[in-house]
Parts: sequence; C-alpha cells; structure tokens
Amino acid sequence: MHVRRRLGPRRGRGVVASAALVAALTACTPGTISIEDHDLSDADRAACEALVDDLPDTLAGEPRAEVEPDGGPGAAWGDPAYVLTCGVPQPPDYEPTAECSDIKGVGWWVAEDELDDLSEDAHAVALSRTPYVELLVPSDHRTDGIDRALAELAPAIRKHLAEGRPCL
Repeated sequence: MHVRRRLGPRRGRGVVASAALVAALTACTPGTISIEDHDLSDADRAACEALVDDLPDTLAGEPRAEVEPDGGPGAAWGDPAYVLTCGVPQPPDYEPTAECSDIKGVGWWVAEDELDDLSEDAHAVALSRTPYVELLVPSDHRTDGIDRALAELAPAIRKHLAEGRPCL
C-alpha cells in the first residue's frame, strides 16, 4: 500500500531547512545560484546532464535562473529560487520505512522534522529515482508552489533517471 502525503501546506505543517544544505546552495553572486557538484559515476553524471538539459524553462510560474557552475548538475527558477540538484547523496536521516509522496510517478521524501514550519525552506528528495534529485523550495513558495513544482518536474525525472527506492 502506498501512502500519499501532500508536501505543501497541511494544517500548519511545514519544512525546516538544513543550514548545511542552504549554505551549499547560496548565491555566489547576485542573480546566480551555486549548485553543489557531488562525486558522480560517469553514468550518473550523464543522466543528470540529460535531466538538466530537459528541465522546463519555468517552474511553478517562475523563470529559470542562472546557475554556477554553468553546465553543473542542477537548475534554479525564480527569486528566491527553487533549486534542483541532481546526484545528491541519500539523506542521512532517511529510514527505509519512511513515508514519501508519489507525485506523478516520482516518490518524494521530506524529513518528518521538516514538516512543522511553513515559514522555513523545504528540501524534497526524489528517492524513487537514481541518481537522487533534491529540490529546495524556498519558504516564499511553500504555500503555493511545492506540489505544483514537483508535479512539473516529474516527466523529465521519469524520462532520464532510473528507478530507485519504492515509495512507501
């Protein structure tokens, strides 16, 4: 049985951002978003490059933004930016029995302790595909854009990334 969770606003629930992840994704210059480049196999790097090349020009109504390094394993949209990073490691606090939300065929996981404050940024990790993809959703977009953004990313993620962990 698959448990479906809505990752957007749910009766006062939200997400608290990890300081380390936010630091890794901060802008290196105004208007340019820094994408962390993880150590990837050649196959995973090729999958991430194909995914990034196929990502939409807009996400949840926000235009695509410049990222550093150019050609890196990710993309950004808007200001404050939604930031997608491909090839992230499995989150250290993920448990194989944790619930995730299946949105258009992609299973997204958010840490339980991040579901308590809509005023904070959210980190959704697509663990049902490999290499893993993370989407940072700024708090400004929490009430109107997280589920929409994840749904809009699903076709490209399903097309370019292999199946990973099943969504419970």
